[in-house]
Amino acid sequence: MADVVKAWLPWEDPDTFLGGLPAGFDVDFYDGGERPESLAEVEVYVPGYMGGSRVIDIVGEMPALKVVQLQTAGFEHVLPHLAEGVTLCNARGVHDASTAELAVALILASYRRLPRAVRDQEKQLWPNSYDEVDDSLADRTVLILGYGSIGEALERRLSGFECEVIRVARRARDGVHPISELPELLPRADVVVLLTPATAETRGMVDAKFLASLKDGALLVNVARGVVVDTDALLAELGTRRISAALDVTDPEPLPAGHPLWSAPNVLINPHRGGASTAFAPRVARLVRAQLERYASGEPLINVVAGPPR
Repeated sequence: MADVVKAWLPWEDPDTFLGGLPAGFDVDFYDGGERPESLAEVEVYVPGYMGGSRVIDIVGEMPALKVVQLQTAGFEHVLPHLAEGVTLCNARGVHDASTAELAVALILASYRRLPRAVRDQEKQLWPNSYDEVDDSLADRTVLILGYGSIGEALERRLSGFECEVIRVARRARDGVHPISELPELLPRADVVVLLTPATAETRGMVDAKFLASLKDGALLVNVARGVVVDTDALLAELGTRRISAALDVTDPEPLPAGHPLWSAPNVLINPHRGGASTAFAPRVARLVRAQLERYASGEPLINVVAGPPR
């Protein structure tokens, strides 16, 4: 490592954002706009959070690059651009609070029919009663598919709602079912929360067979990635009004005007805002500062998901 490390960070005032920039770094600002002239010198790179493909494609053009620190938990979209020898770190833990809170909010909003109340408010209507009694999360069974750190955060938030939690991950571990047991577990669930990453294994996982396994009245909550769900299969199932869905993510995304998901029955759509809360900035600042300090001092980096450990 050089005496002074060139880093590209997506904050115009990184010293303030990070609560102090560790010694030994020379920083340029890049968030997908005009490129600094130091492209060939960049050793540590933090892509902008919502910078799109512009901030990711450039990874493959940095000959001196050693570390990419993402602000997202998902990292699969970066792998095709990663040169051999470059270490990729994700933001595991940063989005736990925001995403878990949103999952609970989507469940409660769907169960207590809050979208209907919002529409009535806009019309200044106060119905004397509704035709149906609202559902309650109490006494329900919630299956968390993709049980990791966000799943743990979600379970902590669900603990006060008097519901049962079923944990499912790719592999079995203490208290967590393997994904191979889904056929037996899905019919038990009143709510299924998707928290899986987007991989070749999970793409289209929630297909017609998966949805048909859900009990009548089940609620599917997707705060993972849109491609995990087969949209056509979901539309077909929603059309029967047998199940409901609450979606923070969709496929395609952004969801274009006129897409049938907008008008499908029994669906609540939130425009991919799982991580967009006030909890995000302080957590990502702590992570990035800690990583920079570790890199400068030669300590092992955390959250390494690809490439050599450093």
